[in-house]
Amino acid sequence: MPDEAPIPPILLLGCGRMGAALLRGWQSQGLAASCVIDPAPVAIDAPHRHVTDPADLPDGFNPAVIILAVKPQTADAAIAGISHRGTMPDRASTGPATGASTGGPVVLSIMAGRTLAGLASAFPSGTAIVRAMPNTPAAIGQGITVACPGAHVTAAQRSLCDRLLKAVGDTAWVEDEALLDPVTAISGSGPAYIFLLAELLEAAGREQGLPPALARQLARRTVSGAGALLEASPAEESEALRRAVTSPGGTTERALAVLMQETAWPENIRTAIEAATQRSRALAG
Repeated sequence: MPDEAPIPPILLLGCGRMGAALLRGWQSQGLAASCVIDPAPVAIDAPHRHVTDPADLPDGFNPAVIILAVKPQTADAAIAGISHRGTMPDRASTGPATGASTGGPVVLSIMAGRTLAGLASAFPSGTAIVRAMPNTPAAIGQGITVACPGAHVTAAQRSLCDRLLKAVGDTAWVEDEALLDPVTAISGSGPAYIFLLAELLEAAGREQGLPPALARQLARRTVSGAGALLEASPAEESEALRRAVTSPGGTTERALAVLMQETAWPENIRTAIEAATQRSRALAG
């Protein structure tokens, strides 16, 4: 491990797939004694604690970060629970000149569809809030998370949140919260599009006579290998990599002639991303 200070105590609300992936990353990097609230069993090592009810949090526990990893429809109840427990201050104080929070933990939300304004209404005035959108490759440390800081987030709090999110992959920050809607459509939902591609390649392979096991192996390894090649070629445009595989008059050219028709992939991808973006905006409503 680098000579970096341990991650300060955190309170994790919700430990599903994404919450668990983050927790594994934090524990591997050195995490001060922290707590998780989740109704289901949680794999967690001492000195960390798992509780099912906020009332069971240790006396005097003061986290530096509260991570909201619950479903949006259960968030209000979860927030009310920790507020009643006293984990949040009655009112976060703000500096007279900058408006930056001078007390209380920073709230890091990885929930889809809950805006900074909506979250702020559930917490004491002046609470520092960061909204982030990770994606499922975080489960293997290969995720990408885009985050947006609220008005009261200090530089130190932003740096701490960035460190937490980097435990499961790359990070990027935006100042315009509206950008999180297309981010959700592309990277948040994007893994599903890639899984669909693998699914369709596998099915097409079977239709062409390949044994099912071989069709699956070819589809999955082709998708994952192409992704790895793309990652290993940061100086090359995706278009250049595509052209390098496309021999004139060959099989790839013939397939791409179908996929690149304006009414095929170009139009369908644009339409799909627009639909997902609009849905994200509606959910944030």
